[in-house]
Amino acid sequence: MPNVRPTSLSRRGLLAVGGAVGLGAVLAACGDSDSKGSGAGSESAKSGPWTFKDDRGLTAEAGSTPKNIVAFVGVAAALHDYGIEVKGVFGPTKTADGKADVQAGDLDINKVEVLGNVWGEFNVEKYAGLAPDLLVTAMWEKDALWYVPDESKDKILKLAPSAALWAAQTTMPKAIQRHEDLAASLGADVKAKKVTDAKARFEKAAARLRAAAKSQPNIKVLVGSASQDLFYVSLAKTSADTLYFQELGVQFVEPKVNAAGFFEELSWENVDKYEADVIMMDNRSSALQPDALTSKPTWAQLPAVKAGQIVPRTTEPIYSYDKCAPILEDLAKAIESAKKVS
Repeated sequence: MPNVRPTSLSRRGLLAVGGAVGLGAVLAACGDSDSKGSGAGSESAKSGPWTFKDDRGLTAEAGSTPKNIVAFVGVAAALHDYGIEVKGVFGPTKTADGKADVQAGDLDINKVEVLGNVWGEFNVEKYAGLAPDLLVTAMWEKDALWYVPDESKDKILKLAPSAALWAAQTTMPKAIQRHEDLAASLGADVKAKKVTDAKARFEKAAARLRAAAKSQPNIKVLVGSASQDLFYVSLAKTSADTLYFQELGVQFVEPKVNAAGFFEELSWENVDKYEADVIMMDNRSSALQPDALTSKPTWAQLPAVKAGQIVPRTTEPIYSYDKCAPILEDLAKAIESAKKVS
């Protein structure tokens, strides 16, 4: 996690480096189509003008289907799973040891230009050097481009058309559909068997989670994210993933959120403010993981921790059926086996 005081950050910055919320990829159609993202097999990718209306309500336009695509790493990972490759990425891509960040999904991080790996980092010169046809990112707040620095945004947006897809104010299935829509516009074969199989798995997993929540109606789930000084409790309805889980019947702790509206910050002395049977912990590299919290006695005393009912939360999902189905399966399994401890 960047060594930045939360008070010095914008609302988006808080989400990125300290928040208990965040941001999406169907198993690659590349086995059935061109894996280089050329859009082989799609008429829209062969010739003629290209357009895509994004979640800002803006229409990105180009004389032909974009080939030199630069994207937020999670969106790039989703496109990759549809067989659409990008030239460059920004956002958490590599960990300190040089391995792929969890948000990179199945991307080969050695084959893309990394324009920035942390919040506030975006190399505009490298971006321009890629001769970009399209910039794509997520959106947590209306018109705010995720991981595109405000101070260089104007320069960046002058270089290529842009598209933004909601990661909040939507649900997981809707977010997946929008990523699929974008992939299809870029030439992906979204009717390939691997894609439809992944969708079937996702729908089966959703039914399983609904059944688990119905069978365990008293199990309360807390969505958390840890830093050295604070523990963040997220409001489920503000994120596409947890809002969907809520719609499926999962019962969540409802914190008294701060002015930003996404989460409540708790000191470690007050980490037991809310009773919970299962804790979903932010799995991003910017957050402390459970094994790093053993020195915090208040954490160790939480009933859910004592019961071993801690599960990872993919805070910024790669929005495709292939990547989201396991998230549903894992949560369903956790609720099915959970004991009431609060």
